[in-house]
Amino acid sequence: MPKQKTHKGMKKRYKLTATGKVKHRKRGRGHLLSGKTSKRKRQLRHDAVIGGVWAKTIREGLAPGL
Repeated sequence: MPKQKTHKGMKKRYKLTATGKVKHRKRGRGHLLSGKTSKRKRQLRHDAVIGGVWAKTIREGLAPGL
C-alpha cells in the first residue's frame, strides 16, 4: 500500500497545538481593510480554534498516519 499524503492546502492554513486542537487564521484580514472598523480588525488579529467534526477532518488531513 502507498503511504497516505498530507493535504498540502490544509498544511498551509491550519496548525495543530500541542494538545491536538486545530488553530487557523481568521478570514477578513487580507485586503479591503480601510472599510472595516478598528474594533473588527483588532478582533481578527487572534487565531481561532476549530472544534467538533471539522477539527477531526482537518487533523486527519494534516497527519494521515496517526
